[in-house]
Amino acid sequence: MPTPKARGSVGMRLRRGARPATTHPQSRNGLDRPHRVAIVGGGPGGLYTAALLKRLDPDRQVTVWERNAPDDTFGFGVVLSDETLGGIEHADPAVYAALQADFVRWDDIHIVHRGTRQTSTGHGFAALGRRRLLEILHERCHALGVELRFRTEAPDPVRLAEEYDLVVAADGVHSTTREAHREVFRPTLTGHRCRYVWLAADFAFDAFRFEIAETEHGVIQLHGYPYAADASTVIVEMREEVWRAAGFDELDEAESTARCAKIFADALGGRPLRSNKSAWTTFRTVVNERWSHGNTVLIGDAAHTAHFSIGSGTKLAVEDALALAACLEEQPSLPKALAAYEAERRPVVASTQRAARASLEWFEDLPRYLGRPPRQFAFNLLTRSRRVTHENLRLRDARFTGSVEREFGCPPGTPPMFTPFRLRGLTLRNRVVVSPMDMYSATDGVPGDFHLVHLGARALGGAALVMTEMVCVSEEGRITPGCAGLYTGRQAEAWKRITDFVHAQAPGTAIGVQLGHSGRKGSTRLMWEGMDEPLSEGNWPLVAASPLPYKPGGQIPRELSRAQLTDIREQFTAAAVRASRAGFDLLELHCAHGYLLSGFLSPLTNHRTDAYGGSPEKRLRFPLEVFDAVRAAWPQERPMTVRVSATDWAEGGTSAEEAVAVARAFAAHGADAVDVSTGQVVADERPEFGRSYQTPYADRIRHEAGVPVIAVGAISSWDDVNSLILAGRTDLCALARPHLYDPHWTLHAAAEQGYEGPGVVWPAPYRAGSRRPVTGRTDAPKPRLALHGPRQDG
Repeated sequence: MPTPKARGSVGMRLRRGARPATTHPQSRNGLDRPHRVAIVGGGPGGLYTAALLKRLDPDRQVTVWERNAPDDTFGFGVVLSDETLGGIEHADPAVYAALQADFVRWDDIHIVHRGTRQTSTGHGFAALGRRRLLEILHERCHALGVELRFRTEAPDPVRLAEEYDLVVAADGVHSTTREAHREVFRPTLTGHRCRYVWLAADFAFDAFRFEIAETEHGVIQLHGYPYAADASTVIVEMREEVWRAAGFDELDEAESTARCAKIFADALGGRPLRSNKSAWTTFRTVVNERWSHGNTVLIGDAAHTAHFSIGSGTKLAVEDALALAACLEEQPSLPKALAAYEAERRPVVASTQRAARASLEWFEDLPRYLGRPPRQFAFNLLTRSRRVTHENLRLRDARFTGSVEREFGCPPGTPPMFTPFRLRGLTLRNRVVVSPMDMYSATDGVPGDFHLVHLGARALGGAALVMTEMVCVSEEGRITPGCAGLYTGRQAEAWKRITDFVHAQAPGTAIGVQLGHSGRKGSTRLMWEGMDEPLSEGNWPLVAASPLPYKPGGQIPRELSRAQLTDIREQFTAAAVRASRAGFDLLELHCAHGYLLSGFLSPLTNHRTDAYGGSPEKRLRFPLEVFDAVRAAWPQERPMTVRVSATDWAEGGTSAEEAVAVARAFAAHGADAVDVSTGQVVADERPEFGRSYQTPYADRIRHEAGVPVIAVGAISSWDDVNSLILAGRTDLCALARPHLYDPHWTLHAAAEQGYEGPGVVWPAPYRAGSRRPVTGRTDAPKPRLALHGPRQDG
């Protein structure tokens, strides 16, 4: 179990903060603390909050309202992490001891698919029955003097807030408290595409078990785990359309349970399943803009939900309780305590919800992965939430991870990121790409010494492919006055100086050019002077698919005529010819981020009524015309890629299905790979940022369009790269900011993994730096004696 951090463990903070009560609890030590506490909801989160608050201040009056009977529960098993248990241990040893006595622990995960079983070990789960968990918490609350009101609806939330110092809403996903103050909490409830049901089996699985059944109606999956010596939770899940096609919508509870047992008879050994008022439901993700209102605060599912496939619901509720109690102890007033609680928990919950969403979407899209090799399929499942990674899994289970690497084709001792990849006539020696990054440092479109040093340093840094920034095909197609171009011979000569350096000084490294036109996002200031802000003087006219400004009040572009479309297509072709003569190894057509070609693809920016607007096929027409013209001008042996925005992050924008169709169309016209980015198409976008947040779009395009992809977007560690490559979610990974932080990112990734093979080559002058320098003193004498008590002679 991990050692709690000094302040990071709320359990440790509570233990230090516990102290005897005085006769004036609300003003103890001069602090304003709630004395009368109402808790709505008698689930684990509400009960544990009650126990903690009463234990910290025995004079507190804590009342819990629960509409159900004490022994009513509609789930079966509960899984808690070692991290959560550590917090419980330090905050309330009595509860921890009771839990420990009933926990079932196991390390293995079994993944059964198409007649084969893959096993991964070292995962460390702990579970117990939900009913037993509630019993432990009931006993603790009774012992401490908490008033538990079962089979009783809580009073109106407004009345509670008037009569009590603090109201804790732990009343679940259907929270009446939250709904009573909807205008303040501003909840968003998002439904999802799978139906699932909680069942149980009267025997214990010997591992966490995922089993995939491919039926005549579609794919059905089982999630199972033990929660007692003689019992297991069994969750059966399938897409809504599969559920209906299989007739589950017409079955009663008993018939439905029997059907599930029949489908998974092998996993169950022919044993039956049992239900407990088990109803098929769809998962709903709950997000609230605020978690508190006056003296009312949300915890657990009332505040946030996370999909059961990462086992987080009870865990989050218990951690909320720990944090809320700690903040109430630490802060001088209730408003500050509730603000501190939300500030502490919100980032943790947001991270968990991102992981949970990635996991639930993986299961929604499970049919996409069924054809993958067995071990890669299992690895993909295990790393689906992006919380378990290649390195993490290798440390847990080197045998399993090694078998996945061998199946993938990794030579011995070779991390996945250092395997080669071929695009047309170009073989990349590893899977790392320096992503295009606008530098805004050219003069009259001519790249200078800055570009030589910038791109040259990254070429020396070990990446297989170094991409230029977006290189503009005309003076009017620039984003800013500092953008580089390829519309003059002088610019081409300057680029040749850079490609010659890369080829001579970093042999084996490829350099690619990204061609684009700014469209309606041009004539703006340098990024550090005001990103996307118009120039104060020296503006040039803009053109676009439709006369729509990028920002309200911005310059309105001219809608391109047919003759102008021809001119721009020829500008792209001429730039491609110059790029070829300049010595670039790869060409990428920029059809993303709201620039000219992207503006044709998105329905939010293309309102044309001619042959170039309307349906997705018509919106594709001009970008494909440009692609075809450039492909014809670009040497046939050299690869050509396309960057697309797979979503606009805005209502009514490009859908995921349309993005797949766009990628499929470019592939049919000869694109060797699709560089899958997102957004930046409209100014009012609402991206869902997070670690590797854009990779699911690359994953979908790779599997559904059948084209190699480059994944981008907050990929920051070599562990992420290895994970994404080995899982089959992408073929190449493009990293931007990490290469600004460390031009030799790829070389250092090799050194940190102890890799010295052909996938990365240290330049001869740098080889002396191929090992991390020693820092700090490492030769301090080690203790020689440990005295555990008085020495006993004789």
